[in-house]
Amino acid sequence: MTAHEARNIFPETRELKERFRPLFERIADGAIRRERERILPFEEIGWLKEAGFTSLRVPVEYGGFGVSLPQLFDLLIDLAEADTNIAQALRGHLALVEDRLVAPRDEGELWLKRFGAGEIAGNGWTEVGSVKLGDTTTKVTPTGDDFSIEGEKYYSTGSIFADWIDTFATRTDTGEPVIAIVKTAQPGVERRDDWCGFGQKLTGTGTTVYTAATVEPEGIVPFETRFRYQTAFYQLVLNSVLAGAALSAVREVSELVAKRTRGFSHGSGTLPRYDPQVLQVVGRARAFAFAARAVTLEAANIAQRAYETSQSGNKTADDKANIDAELASAAAQVSAAEYALRATTEGFNALSASATDERLALDRHWRNVRTAASHNPLIYKEKILGDNAVNGTEPIYVWQIGAIVS
Repeated sequence: MTAHEARNIFPETRELKERFRPLFERIADGAIRRERERILPFEEIGWLKEAGFTSLRVPVEYGGFGVSLPQLFDLLIDLAEADTNIAQALRGHLALVEDRLVAPRDEGELWLKRFGAGEIAGNGWTEVGSVKLGDTTTKVTPTGDDFSIEGEKYYSTGSIFADWIDTFATRTDTGEPVIAIVKTAQPGVERRDDWCGFGQKLTGTGTTVYTAATVEPEGIVPFETRFRYQTAFYQLVLNSVLAGAALSAVREVSELVAKRTRGFSHGSGTLPRYDPQVLQVVGRARAFAFAARAVTLEAANIAQRAYETSQSGNKTADDKANIDAELASAAAQVSAAEYALRATTEGFNALSASATDERLALDRHWRNVRTAASHNPLIYKEKILGDNAVNGTEPIYVWQIGAIVS
């Protein structure tokens, strides 16, 4: 048996779901309180690390579970149903694990051991302000045996919880774009919880400032070696958030309808739980949530093929698999966003004005979906899909944002 074949012997999904279900239920129990009181989920992420959730993709020999991508995103949807903030907070970590998994084993082994032991990473890619499109002001400079990093990042999702930060930067000596994996436990790293969006408020997103922070030599990775299906992977995390929010909204609305005793004179004259129109509303929302989950898992199956070809040495097959993965994730994003927005809106038609009670926090589902769906704008994903269908244009794999300079 080859190493590649060994890596494709996966644990049983049913057993994994049973293992993590009690933990997800425990996380869900505190979701509304955390939302209302803006309590960052440090404790809950600690539970996930202890249970091994953060090392799902890490090979068994390094302390992980060695799951497939469809299994990972299936479980991530379950976590997102419990709390979408926590699922998204792990986005940067899961992507860095994937990158080090795809890398040659002698380059990724140290990191896989760290992740298998429970260490996690956050994200530090995007800069705001006047930085030009395609540029970065975050710089890495050789300093003897190590490197020094200077710069400021925003949208640093998950970094406030992390041991490491996956940071996009430029080397000052060569001008080469690199990934700098920065240790957070040092004086030169400042993390702020200053995300001001109206949704996904507890993802640990905000500003990260590097002031002469140290980067170990093994933490400098040429960007050109980054795993090819990373954009599809990042989007699959957000798709999982969308699906999880939709499923959670349907569950909470269903529970409230089942308990409701007040009806309307112009309604069916029965308890809401037996009102055929109310049941239709809940059923329609449930169908939308089901569809959001289904398209995400279908895209995950296609991304799994891109992982497999990354290990095969067949460039032609790998090129095709990466195109397929990118297009599938784009289609899933457009679809899941539409389905999740419908699911998180429809429920209000089953409960009327009482659904707006702040104590229920039902609005968080729509706000969280709208926020997650605003990442990597839908209009450009639709354009990519259309351009490929009509003109055969290959999708863009690396997205950046910055000031447009005429």
